[in-house]
Amino acid sequence: MKTSHPDKVFYPEDGLTKGDVVEYYRAVADVMLPHLRGRPLTLRRYPDGIGKPGWFQKHPGEHFPDSIRVERVPRRGGGTDEYAVCEDAETLEYLANQGTVEFHVWLSTVDAPERPDRLVLDLDPPDGTPVGRLRAVARRIRAHCEDAGLTAFVQATGGRGFHVLAPLDAKSDTETVLELSRVLADRVAADDPDRLTTAQRKDKRGDRIFLDANRNGYAQTFVAPYSLRARPGAAAATPLDWRELGGADPDGWSLAKEKRRLARKEDPWRNLDEHAASAEAALKRLT
Repeated sequence: MKTSHPDKVFYPEDGLTKGDVVEYYRAVADVMLPHLRGRPLTLRRYPDGIGKPGWFQKHPGEHFPDSIRVERVPRRGGGTDEYAVCEDAETLEYLANQGTVEFHVWLSTVDAPERPDRLVLDLDPPDGTPVGRLRAVARRIRAHCEDAGLTAFVQATGGRGFHVLAPLDAKSDTETVLELSRVLADRVAADDPDRLTTAQRKDKRGDRIFLDANRNGYAQTFVAPYSLRARPGAAAATPLDWRELGGADPDGWSLAKEKRRLARKEDPWRNLDEHAASAEAALKRLT
């Protein structure tokens, strides 16, 4: 596929072009696609680069080619919505060529939208939070996951924080997974209430790190592994080994650095689904 307007500047502060972005997604397709396949996509598009207004696109436009998988997913309250699903490298390249900078995915698949196979806690820090504190919180979440019989994985988001994710067996409904995520977040926050909070309202959080369990609700998303972020620096969301966390920054892998990393290292999340556990059993263990 030929990239349209490859010289258009997409990251003004970094001198990166649309051609650089499309080429990045070509380069990471093999490791990124397993995390996209079968999942409804929300696209964050910047056709004129991140220096100009962009938007989130949940539903595919009429101009999408027939080769792209589009599925109808039930909407809470009745009806359905259409979502694009990225099944192959050609679709990933097409979407990048349409100005998609960020890819966000559901925690369930289009075949079982009410049965999540992922649980995610998002660490949302206030400005000025030391990265060492974020790393410690991620490890604390891991410990609570292990207490519940879950296997935790960690991702540098490419933004301000980390995600801690646990794979599930897709046998429990969204409400069960959401309740489990909230119980987990509450337990972690209770360990250090002066520094951690689950308060939904920003004015109630103060200078504490927000443990966000809301991404586990129906039709909610998290940033896909290896997605670029629409921020200066062109950092990518990067799955990590836990032993890497001690030297990791949330936005520590730029577009170029991510490509170099993958040239020498396998995807730390490649065996994610081998560790799938029961959300219902985990909730019983915690409560």
